[in-house]
Order: sequence, then structure tokens, then C-alpha cells
Amino acid sequence: MAFRYAVALTGGIASGKSTVCNLLKLYGLRIIDADAIARDLIDKEASAIAEMFGERYVKEGKVDRKALGRLIFGDEGARRELERFLHPKIREEIVRQSEEQDRLKGPYIVDIPLFFETEHYPIEDVIVVYAPREVQKRRLIEREGLSEEEAEARLNAQLDIEEKRRRATWVIDNSGNLKDLQRETERVFNEITKSR
Repeated sequence: MAFRYAVALTGGIASGKSTVCNLLKLYGLRIIDADAIARDLIDKEASAIAEMFGERYVKEGKVDRKALGRLIFGDEGARRELERFLHPKIREEIVRQSEEQDRLKGPYIVDIPLFFETEHYPIEDVIVVYAPREVQKRRLIEREGLSEEEAEARLNAQLDIEEKRRRATWVIDNSGNLKDLQRETERVFNEITKSR
């Protein structure tokens, strides 16, 4: 049965989920990464993406992620079309990997950025990596080189971070520095391993 020992990890864009996953890996937790699955799928489905949105979104057989990102975060219809196409395939692979992890027993992390938005996964315990919206926006602008409007569009495409925080089993606050984040992550790791 999939997800028996799973703990979901989510948060807002640019909240620090990848850093937290890397720290949890160091502590010995196994990770299923929905974004990595999605990246693999997008490359495998490049011809379907070209059919859906046009050849200009594929270069040398690979999806131009920046161009596709600008399209889907600027056009809700395009974003929904892409999600309808990709999400069932992503879910199928996550379920397959989860069944493998459940055979090993013990807690593992399923990193799903859109965990609350999709409501596709029957996982009760959820870690939310939290950073205030203004911090997320600043990081997005710095990291991705986005304009303020583009950063706002990406933030608006997800459930508000404060709502995610309210729904969490555990919150890892990433509004401070890396040392603070390490302490927060270790605290939650200890709570997970005590409860399992």
C-alpha cells in the first residue's frame, strides 16, 4: 500500500524546500522528489509539449523551461492544460516509488510542492517549509532574475503560504539564516522519528 510511512513536504515557491530535503537526506531520511519526476517527464514528453503549446517551447528535443514557465505562469488556461497532462503521470510515478519505500518501512519524505493544491495524495503528516511571502518574492527575484510582476504571478499560482502553514503537522521556519534552518529541520526530524 502506497504512502503508509510517508511524510509529505511542501511549502511555497522559494521557501527553501530543496535545502530542507538535502538536510533531511543528511539525517538519513529517504526522499521522493516530485519536481525531479516532473523534470524527467517534461523532457520525455517534449513532443507532446510542442503539440500543446507550439514548437517554440522545445529546443533541440528538450523543453525550454524558462519559456514554458513564462507561458504557464502568465496564462492560467495553459497552466491548467499542462497540469491536466502532467499530474496523472507524476502521481503514477510517485505511487510506484512510494510502494518501494513502504517495503523498506520507516518514515520517508515525499516532496510535493503542490501537495495541498492537487489533493491527490492520502498522506496525513505534512511538513510545511515556511518563509513569509515578501521573503519568497525577494528570493524569487534574486534567484530566477524575475521581475516583481513575474514573481507575484508565480506566488499567486500557489495556495497562500499562511494557509499552508495552518494545515501543517510540522512547520520548518525558513525566514532566518542557514543555521536557524538547520536547527528547525533537526527539531522536526527528531519529532518525526519519535512519532514513527
